[in-house]
Amino acid sequence: MVAHVTTPTAAELDRLPRWATLVRAQNPGPMTLDGTNTWVLRAPGARESVVVDPGPDDEGHLAAVAAHAPVRAILITHGHPDHVEGAAHLAELLGGVPVGVEPPVAEPLKGAGLAIRAVPTPGHTADSVSFHVVVGSEQAVLTGDTILGRGTTVVAWPDGDLADYLASLRTLAAFDQIPVLPGHGPPLADCAAAATYYLGHRQARLEQVRAAVATGAHDAEAVVTTVYADVDRALWPAALLSVRAQLDYLRRESQPTPPGLDRP
Repeated sequence: MVAHVTTPTAAELDRLPRWATLVRAQNPGPMTLDGTNTWVLRAPGARESVVVDPGPDDEGHLAAVAAHAPVRAILITHGHPDHVEGAAHLAELLGGVPVGVEPPVAEPLKGAGLAIRAVPTPGHTADSVSFHVVVGSEQAVLTGDTILGRGTTVVAWPDGDLADYLASLRTLAAFDQIPVLPGHGPPLADCAAAATYYLGHRQARLEQVRAAVATGAHDAEAVVTTVYADVDRALWPAALLSVRAQLDYLRRESQPTPPGLDRP
């Protein structure tokens, strides 16, 4: 039986990069863990910063983030409300700062001392991206909900897609020994280690779902009851989304490739 994961999937990072500040929202819960992580990035000596995932539209939280002004841009890892709800309000507090999923053009980034590259990592949601940040000799990957600081994440079907998610984890597995600054939970020391763990865990869960279907689980609800029996029932709605994503993946896997599509 594959156990429910509630601990970090790689070693925790013992020290944040000197250019990264965590402002955690006060919205803890089963899905948000300790709360949404808003990251403020400012290179040493730089005047401007970049904010990643402003979090909920909470006055106190947004005021704490705005205290790090001036801010050059607000970046978003994905469109779930706990990450993006406060974006418009924060932009207003900061005097009309642009909001988006792509870093601003190279020149302003050079001026801020940050090199930020958007890495498409769909799967948790269709619009999920991660941000690879380089400041001097230091690097980090901001993963939103694609990799969490503790436990595993949901594939939010039908917007989320398991095949896309597995491909995104393989992409993130290339960031060997590079810290993870996640959307929830503590920062991790090695993106590749966390992504590799997630891949193994997802494949094991997929085999459990396959076995449950083979022994008579006739719908997603029945699969959740069988496969996620060790999981707090408060998390079963999230588990149901992931199971629906897994069943969709298995259905597509069982369908033959149309003639000609396997040819170069």
